[in-house]
Amino acid sequence: MSRYKGIYAILIKQYIDLKRNLGYKFKDAESTYYIFDQFTIRNGETEIGITKELADKWAVKRPNESDSTCYKRVMYLIQFSSFLNDSGYPSYIPRLPKAYKSTFTPYIFSKEEMRSVFAASERLKLDNFMDSAVNVIPALLRMLYGTGIRIGEAVSLKVKDVNLTEQYLIIRKSKNGKDRMIPFSDSLANVCRQYRDSLQVVQGPEDYFFVKRNGRRCNPKAIYEWFRKVLWEAGIPHGGKGQGPRLHDIRHVFSVHSLAAMAKAGLDLYYSLPILSEYLGHQSLEATEKYVRLTSEMYPEIISNVNNICAYAFPEVDCHETN
Repeated sequence: MSRYKGIYAILIKQYIDLKRNLGYKFKDAESTYYIFDQFTIRNGETEIGITKELADKWAVKRPNESDSTCYKRVMYLIQFSSFLNDSGYPSYIPRLPKAYKSTFTPYIFSKEEMRSVFAASERLKLDNFMDSAVNVIPALLRMLYGTGIRIGEAVSLKVKDVNLTEQYLIIRKSKNGKDRMIPFSDSLANVCRQYRDSLQVVQGPEDYFFVKRNGRRCNPKAIYEWFRKVLWEAGIPHGGKGQGPRLHDIRHVFSVHSLAAMAKAGLDLYYSLPILSEYLGHQSLEATEKYVRLTSEMYPEIISNVNNICAYAFPEVDCHETN
């Protein structure tokens, strides 16, 4: 039974199905369209076709609503209105509000700091709780840095997704709804083998790769709490909630460090951006270009010849050794 009850119920479902067939997860949009469906019911809409009046009401910023959320709401309405027009229902297409730009800057660890993080993770003491995730931290942090995958992708990996012989992993149904294959280095493969050898449970191909001592799946929140302890042990200050360093920053660190290494090796930056974008699972090159600025700020002597294009950095990194 459809959760949508308004006059656009069938069309909303058709539009969401269309986007998902194109490979988009569309979870945030689905929630927004449910709110829009309720909005049309409250406004007593009886005819299909979005009017300027309805669009203007929808675009009004809600109390305590962030600029980014308001922007997304209007953007989703524009997309749906375009779909309605293409489907033969004349609809008004509103203008987007001023684009929201986040001022947050990720924390980019230096290579020395990453070595300190890895060393600190090795010093974590195993506790007596079988439900603890402390046993996965050394390998998991190296996995994040050595591949650039997201923490949600890492804890979702299953044994069948991590090929330690051929040295690649498969991310299934990632953030953008697509599968992707990611190679990794010899040193990371060795770390993962050591982690697997330390497990006290027998795992099958459908079991999660990163598990607690009792064999249960790791929770990203628990991983973050251990990450905070690692930072403290490594002498790296944390700015407080929402300020970082965050676990997700390791993904940015992977990109910046690898980009710098490849630029230093003389890779042509102009032809490399699409490869890095594909490797990270980005839907657009624009999402990857930010690493040019971050890399040029940390390594100006290496990236001095780069303007608006960034490069691919193959994920062979040298900081997941424990020496």
